[in-house]
Amino acid sequence: MVKRLKLNEKTLREAEPIEGNSYQIFDTEILGLAAKVQTSGMRTFTLDYRYAGRQRRMTIGRWPEWSVTAARERAKDLRRMIDEGQDPLAAKEELREAPHITDMIDRYIREHLSKLAPVNAGDQTSMLRQMLEPAWGDRLVTDITKSDVAKFLDFVAEGRPRPCKLKPNNRARKLQGHKPTPVRANRVGEVLRKMFTLAVEWEWRADNPAQGFHRRLEHARERFLSPEELVRLAAALDNAADQRGASIMRLCMLTGARVGEVRTARFEQFNLDYAIWSKPASTTKQRKIHRVPISQDVVAIVRQRRLVVPKGKAQFALAMHMVQPAGFLLLRRGRRVVWVALEALQDETI
Repeated sequence: MVKRLKLNEKTLREAEPIEGNSYQIFDTEILGLAAKVQTSGMRTFTLDYRYAGRQRRMTIGRWPEWSVTAARERAKDLRRMIDEGQDPLAAKEELREAPHITDMIDRYIREHLSKLAPVNAGDQTSMLRQMLEPAWGDRLVTDITKSDVAKFLDFVAEGRPRPCKLKPNNRARKLQGHKPTPVRANRVGEVLRKMFTLAVEWEWRADNPAQGFHRRLEHARERFLSPEELVRLAAALDNAADQRGASIMRLCMLTGARVGEVRTARFEQFNLDYAIWSKPASTTKQRKIHRVPISQDVVAIVRQRRLVVPKGKAQFALAMHMVQPAGFLLLRRGRRVVWVALEALQDETI
């Protein structure tokens, strides 16, 4: 069997496969260029070379998709790279092992989101899994450009059709038109910026394409209770059967604290003599101890709760678990959860 000759189309057509064994026919013009005949009859062009003392073999392409002339030209280019001290197979392997967006999302969730509050981590995970992964999941981390980030955020800002709430909850209900979501686009942009910053630290790419992304204008929603509404709300709280829930409402209103901070507040956090509430780092958004001056009304509420809660039975001033107080409606305003007295809801403006 001829092992070395000048490769041509006729040679490859007439090369017969050997059962149970593949073999190579090396070219006499380009050192290391060979046609590999496999047991299945497939013929491929390969280049054998040595780099840093290691024997390497790189596949160029399959015949007849690659002609002999094209394979020989490609082998010449690869030989030039080898003579310049480069390893063409290493570059190909590096590209194959390069991290994809899916890999970056998985590592970001595993290493970064695990350090955040559950609600924040869940919101970011939803953004990444439901919005980013379907759009970019198969792309390489190094392929994303600033233009890609801008186009994706434009897509997020456009919003999506949503079910009409006036229709019955079934498959036949019609969808409303697109509702713009500029605030959501800003939040996604912040997540992308942080994730690509970490990718730079992980040495997965050299720059951050989300740095300096275009932020949409946000209009904060403001709603203030009128004096009449405050009177109705105060009366509803005074007459509520569940005074524990009423106390939660009062503390939220008097301190501006989040519901979670009020629910998990313990008696030892309050210095009633100096009117100070020391919030532990585990309950604050900043993850830092936050000392807040409180009014005498708050002091009175805490003292009243201290009288109601049996000594030695519980150290929580209000409640450990999220239980909706009787006579109150659970409302969500952004990320905040508030209870509003039903008796105060005489119209939809509250």
